[in-house]
Amino acid sequence: MSVSAVAADSSVCAPLAVLGRDVTVPLVTGGEVTYAALDYAASAPALQRVWDDVAAYAPYYGSVHRGAGYLSQLSTDLFENARTTVAEFLGCREDDQVVFTRSTTDSLNLLAAALPADCQVFVFETEHHASLLPWRDARVTYLNAPRTPGDAVRTLEHALADRDPYGPALVCVTGASNVTGELWPVKELAAAAHAHGARIVLDAAQLAPHHPVSIDELDVDWVAFSGHKLYAPFGSGVLAGRSDWLRTAEPYLAGGGASRKVARRTDGGVDVEWHDSAARHEAGSPNVIGVYAIAAACKALTEAGFEGLVAREQQLIARVRTGLAEVPQVRVLSLFGDDAPRVGVISFVVEGWNSSHFAAALSAEYGIGVRDGLFCAHPLVRTLLGSDPQTQGECGAPEAAPGEKSLNAIRVSFGAGTPDEHVERFVRAVKELVADGARWNYRTEDGRCVPDTGAAV
Repeated sequence: MSVSAVAADSSVCAPLAVLGRDVTVPLVTGGEVTYAALDYAASAPALQRVWDDVAAYAPYYGSVHRGAGYLSQLSTDLFENARTTVAEFLGCREDDQVVFTRSTTDSLNLLAAALPADCQVFVFETEHHASLLPWRDARVTYLNAPRTPGDAVRTLEHALADRDPYGPALVCVTGASNVTGELWPVKELAAAAHAHGARIVLDAAQLAPHHPVSIDELDVDWVAFSGHKLYAPFGSGVLAGRSDWLRTAEPYLAGGGASRKVARRTDGGVDVEWHDSAARHEAGSPNVIGVYAIAAACKALTEAGFEGLVAREQQLIARVRTGLAEVPQVRVLSLFGDDAPRVGVISFVVEGWNSSHFAAALSAEYGIGVRDGLFCAHPLVRTLLGSDPQTQGECGAPEAAPGEKSLNAIRVSFGAGTPDEHVERFVRAVKELVADGARWNYRTEDGRCVPDTGAAV
């Protein structure tokens, strides 16, 4: 079901409780205000439910797979049950593996290390660096940014059909852009990949927190995502999917846990028999807390009901896009156009403003946290801005000439824990800054635009 269809057919959820929802921050103009966290695409706040679950487990913390004691056995059961929870959340097939990692970046680097010899990788320039850069030991074809979903499918089909020699191939694609929020035609791309004998990995870092993801329904070979995007604390991630390449690859890390048997040889060397389960790539003491937090987040989102969460997020997206459309100086960045389905990630530039300066003013004068820059997706943002790929951005000044191109962009992002007031404050702040300018002076410090102490306009 499409995002728009879900929004039309379901009731709207209330915001989910998240940590930090009552934190206040100082304003340079005086006083304090409740912080509006609108940088979910970088790191979403942890759900209160997740934090409470972790706190309840903490006193029972024990070593995993390495102890006979009660707490160790309890922790081992919790760790392995978390694997089952994540598999259910992702709609894994019966023979799929769930490997716990540190992040999406770690997951995709693990998969890159498991590629068979002579594997060709196809990746669009629109990817986050986590999925654009790990393929250093493979033959990589970088595909130009498509301008429609259909164009994306055709571009991939042509690239795969032209590959020579015909051998193992992997396609890497995002589910939702971390720059524009637009949903990609994952199922259609998966069909194109498989029709040409290739496999496909889905970077679901931005998709999984906002929308149901099913490996089985999308017919992808692997999915990667991060806990810190999915309302869990930092330091945990997942790679889930087909097991054959993972079982035959050298362990991602060599050490305890990955090995089944280790013995000295008569010549003085060491023979190792590695596990062929997920443990093969989980050497060392695992991040039990992080893994449990991911599982808790999966349960919380499932129980809250994705249909209602998506419906409410679509309302927030409509408010932001409508508000920004009322400001002629604002240009929203998009690959696929205004009608493309999307999650709660919107990037834009403001005529006459350097993006770092605008973001700094939102924070210092309104207590709103957004992102500015190139969002670890440099080729995509520069393509959307039409800027020189070699140009470096820095803090600018409000008197920039009208029509001058920004060297970077501003990104506002939100999700299941975002109150209506945060979105309304953001839209109001954008309109006021564009109409009236900043009320404070700003300077560059260590490459960032920051308020100039005691320097009101």
